[in-house]
Amino acid sequence: MRKIKYYFLVLGTITLTACNEKESKEDEVSSVDKKASIETELSVQHIDTADVLITKHKVWKDNRLVREIVKRDTIPGLKDSIMEVGDKDGYEHTTSVKKDYEFYITVQ
Repeated sequence: MRKIKYYFLVLGTITLTACNEKESKEDEVSSVDKKASIETELSVQHIDTADVLITKHKVWKDNRLVREIVKRDTIPGLKDSIMEVGDKDGYEHTTSVKKDYEFYITVQ
C-alpha cells in the first residue's frame, strides 16, 4: 500500500510535504513548534473498490498536546492504472496499480 502523506503547520510557518521514496524531501519538517501550532496529516488507504481518507489533527499549545482529532471518510476509489514492471530476473509484465488522489490544501 502506497501512502501519500501531507503535513502543514498553521500559525506562522506553512509547510507542505509530499512523502515519496523517489522524491527529495527538501520541504520536510524535522520538528514541530509546539508552542502554538496545528499539525495535520492526510492519508488515503486503498480498500477494494473504495478508498478511506484519514485526517489527523494534533493541536499543540505551551509545548503540550491539548487535542488530537482523527476523522475517517469513505470516498470512491479511482480506476486502476496499468503499469509495466520488471522483476528480479529482468522479465517485464503489466500490473494493475491503484491511482492516488491529489491533495490541494487551502489554509486561511
